[in-house]
Amino acid sequence: MTPRLTELWVYLSASPLLGLTLTLVAYQAAHWLYKRAGYHPLANPVMIAITIVTAVLFLSGMDYRAYFDGAQFVHFLLGPATVALAIPLHAQWPRLKAMAGPLVIALVVGSLTAALSAYGIGALLGASRPTLMSLAPKSVTTPIAMAVAEPLGGLPALAAAMVILTGVLGAICGPYLYRWLRIGDHAIRGFAIGLASHGIGTARAFQVSEQAGAFAALAMGLNGLLTALSLPWIMPWLERLGGR
Repeated sequence: MTPRLTELWVYLSASPLLGLTLTLVAYQAAHWLYKRAGYHPLANPVMIAITIVTAVLFLSGMDYRAYFDGAQFVHFLLGPATVALAIPLHAQWPRLKAMAGPLVIALVVGSLTAALSAYGIGALLGASRPTLMSLAPKSVTTPIAMAVAEPLGGLPALAAAMVILTGVLGAICGPYLYRWLRIGDHAIRGFAIGLASHGIGTARAFQVSEQAGAFAALAMGLNGLLTALSLPWIMPWLERLGGR
């Protein structure tokens, strides 16, 4: 790299605009590849975009904090986007009322299963306490998972990584699992993937149908609330039970 180009890169890497531009370009490229692949689950655009951004940061030596100073503008929009999910959900209100009982049962069972299975498998494999506390909230959105994990003694960065991995795997494997189990109801499909794979799964559900996306958004929000309220009580009890 010539001195002039080096100076230009140093200037751009210190600008918040670079992080924002990198994020938008990476996702646009990932979505283009996703479309070219016929919207195949394995070509998940979030996974591809993360890979692109990670590769650019690694190869350029760009500091993550400098990158996030620009990317935080996209991060801020997650709040309004989440609130806006109530619009398609309102259109599903008659179906929601009819399924209220089964949905509540599925929410409680699914939320506890997601947290306890992750904790149990980690404990059997000999994971450390901080790792276990980071694994437990893997099925909720990243901000909630980080906020829940840290007071419990977990690692926020590890919790965020587990959340993203869970979401990507759910979005990829969900369609195949539904076909294998012969589940065709879009409301059930959406609620299940939103419960297990949070925002990434919800985005995938909206690509299937508005009904699937609406129920996925409902599950994502309720699971985040239930997990945030229950894990601070459940995790200390599990530790005492396991003699940790």
